[in-house]
Amino acid sequence: ILVVDDVFEQLDIASRMLGFLGYLVRTADSGEAAVACLGEHPADLVILDMLMDPGIDGLETYRRIKQIRPDQKAIIASGYAETDAVRQTQALGAGRFIKKPYSLENLGMAVRMELDRGAIQRAGQGSGSDTLTHLNTSG
Repeated sequence: ILVVDDVFEQLDIASRMLGFLGYLVRTADSGEAAVACLGEHPADLVILDMLMDPGIDGLETYRRIKQIRPDQKAIIASGYAETDAVRQTQALGAGRFIKKPYSLENLGMAVRMELDRGAIQRAGQGSGSDTLTHLNTSG
């Protein structure tokens, strides 16, 4: 899972929670870093912050990700209420919106539901693996 957020503490919290749930996590501290990371390393899921500064926001990040990984699954995260940008990102194919601060239960359920979303459609064809190598792009 690739977690994208410009706030180190948010990256740390999400990474620890996901690690506790058994996922291997990569982090990116900007939209640009996320696009570069996904250009070289696939991810089963991206957890994408909508508001990042400086640099590109979550909507533009997802647009660029879709150019290199058209089937990329994503969850949108924000400390603010759903916005038009969230709805536009979902229209591009992103899944659930989760509000920060994260809770273990909400984050875990959102991740599992999004990972399972395509697997249900592919039932009987194999759903792949949630296991990824660990790479921290933020240092």
